[in-house]
Amino acid sequence: MYLIVGLGNPEAKYETTFHNMGFLAVGDAAEKLGVKFKKKECEASVAEAFIGGEKVVLARPVTYMNASGRAVKQLVSKYKIPLENLIVVYDDYDLPKGHIRIRASGSAGTHNGMRSIIGELGTGEFARVRVGIRDEEVDIPIIHYVLSNVRKEDYPLFAKACSNAAEACIAFASGKGIEQVMSEYNGK
Repeated sequence: MYLIVGLGNPEAKYETTFHNMGFLAVGDAAEKLGVKFKKKECEASVAEAFIGGEKVVLARPVTYMNASGRAVKQLVSKYKIPLENLIVVYDDYDLPKGHIRIRASGSAGTHNGMRSIIGELGTGEFARVRVGIRDEEVDIPIIHYVLSNVRKEDYPLFAKACSNAAEACIAFASGKGIEQVMSEYNGK
């Protein structure tokens, strides 16, 4: 069984903000898998799919970004997900806009949602897909930037990045090793 978690903020006013790239990517994954987020459990909106006979749980925490770890910990516990079968998708200010980068493990960096997850799980030993959001043309504090709306002219770029992130998550949940997923999707 696999768990794919997309980070974001649950209110409609955050829907098109940079901080919701994880929500958007996991929404793309659900669409590609033909499932919908129909239930709420473990402080998350959840959809369930099957890939090659393996159950895949897709989740969007409803706890807000800074408390995402609570939902992830509950989901991991409820579904008995081994951490090697967990992948988290989130926005990353350290990457140029539109780029994705996949890692097998790592630190939280400057991301409070990841800091919450690592704190709750007690480890950073799980896969992640980072969607780059940094725009060199914009010079505002990061706290304001991540909660600002994506510019309309950048929608196609971020739509492609989220689609690539979704495909990477599906490849991961189909049993491809993280190293293979990294080689196929890093830099897209």
